[in-house]
Amino acid sequence: MAISDSPETIGITGTSTSSLTDSDLTHTLRRRPAAATTVPRDVADSGSKTEEDDSTLNDLVRDSGSDDSVTAKICEPGDNGRIGGSEASMDSVNAVQDNKGLGENDRGVDPSAAKFAYRPSVPAHRRVKESPLSSDAIFRQSHAGLFNLCIVVLVAVNSRLIIENLMKYGWLIKTGFWFSSRSLRDWPLLMCCLTLPIFPLAAFVVEKLALQKSISEPVVVSLHIIITTTSILYPVLVILRCDSAVLSGVTLMLFACIVWLKLVSYVHTNYDMRALGKSTEKGDAVPSSSNTDIPHDISLNSLAYFMVAPTLCYQTSYPRTVCVRKGWVFRQLVKLIIFTGLMGFIVEQYINPIVKNSQHPLKGNLLYAIERVLKLSVPNLYVWLCMFYCFFHLWLNILAELLCFGDREFYKDWWNAKTVEEYWRMWNMPVHKWMVRHIYFPCLRHGVPKGVAIVIAFLVSAVFHELCIAVPCHMFKLWAFIGIMLQVPLVLITNYLQDKFRNSMVGNMIFWFIFCILGQPMCLLLYYHDLMNRKGKAE
Repeated sequence: MAISDSPETIGITGTSTSSLTDSDLTHTLRRRPAAATTVPRDVADSGSKTEEDDSTLNDLVRDSGSDDSVTAKICEPGDNGRIGGSEASMDSVNAVQDNKGLGENDRGVDPSAAKFAYRPSVPAHRRVKESPLSSDAIFRQSHAGLFNLCIVVLVAVNSRLIIENLMKYGWLIKTGFWFSSRSLRDWPLLMCCLTLPIFPLAAFVVEKLALQKSISEPVVVSLHIIITTTSILYPVLVILRCDSAVLSGVTLMLFACIVWLKLVSYVHTNYDMRALGKSTEKGDAVPSSSNTDIPHDISLNSLAYFMVAPTLCYQTSYPRTVCVRKGWVFRQLVKLIIFTGLMGFIVEQYINPIVKNSQHPLKGNLLYAIERVLKLSVPNLYVWLCMFYCFFHLWLNILAELLCFGDREFYKDWWNAKTVEEYWRMWNMPVHKWMVRHIYFPCLRHGVPKGVAIVIAFLVSAVFHELCIAVPCHMFKLWAFIGIMLQVPLVLITNYLQDKFRNSMVGNMIFWFIFCILGQPMCLLLYYHDLMNRKGKAE
């Protein structure tokens, strides 16, 4: 028999261990010869031993160097092939074998191997090793256990806070949280939302006329400017003329912005395909392989599919899945209902009381404002994460599944972002692809510097953020606009810090600090107090 040499085992060669003297044993232990693992004759004849069993046996003996249970009570081999006739010792070896996944055929293959596995003369320290939590080895270790601990602590702490909140304030969720008589006053906003498809139909008619060359290119551009501008101004005027709820106004503005972004992509894509077609006919440009397979055809079906598909970038065809998984859709709908309810519970039970009991962060006591922002940051973060999960993961995947839409990269791992720039590139992929396709690269092709193109992209984003918040609140304080434009210097600062420290952990912690504390809680307090002041003056 021969056992392979390893840092924790001793190689022994021979067919009988009883003939070894103490000097021979000592010489063998110190020599530690490397030998290939061989299979005992009786096991080899049975044909049940494989190479996988050999490696399993080696693992058994290797681990026995650090397992004190193997060194418990070992005697000389008995007549029946057991270790000294002691069932306890044999059971100990079998237990180790069971832990290693050894079957019945492997059990007791070499009980004498454990006898020489952990002698006092064998070195216990053989190579340089780092502690698992040292700076050089911490990222090479698995932290699944610590992650589970964080989950348990998070659940325990938040459960205590929920119980404490209910005991102190009681049930704060009102019966009219989801629907009330006030919601019936928002019917003009509902009618406005239902009439938004008129603008895609108008754009389709214009593109059809352009394809037939019934109108000139300048006229096409002018008509599309009128259509897209009207599609965003029409909901704004309806909201400002009606005393609607803030949530209803935000919903309508989101729909209007989505329609505007889709219309721009539809118009820009068809314009580019017409330009490529004219260049190809003149021989001025050779079309790339990505454009030669796409026919320039104006179809109402393709436009209708694009307007309801979970994307903002128009193309005549999309990657499609084979079928709709109805059971999967039902499970996602259940999750959507649960997390939406959780989001409403946090808003009514935690965020509203904190905000109502706060002061304007720019007018009151500084320390008090910092305390309110810090207290608001945690529930606000929970609501934001629930919103992200409900919309970008659940709702967009449900919509994609129902429409058999194949490309479902709606977000990337933005939670690992090391800079603010990485966050904006990864957290909202539909908008990011639209910005790159219709703002950033067109600017570069027209000779605009890269830095200016980035500022233009943030400027467009800031305008739409301000519209989605300021219009429903009936006030224009430009807090959202300023917050988005401040991302430009934050991009430069976080990029500089990332290049200086060369540490992904530092950049990620800076991102989360800015995201959780300096961003959304502060904007929420600012808009709430300005809204309350406006209502107070109106009354």
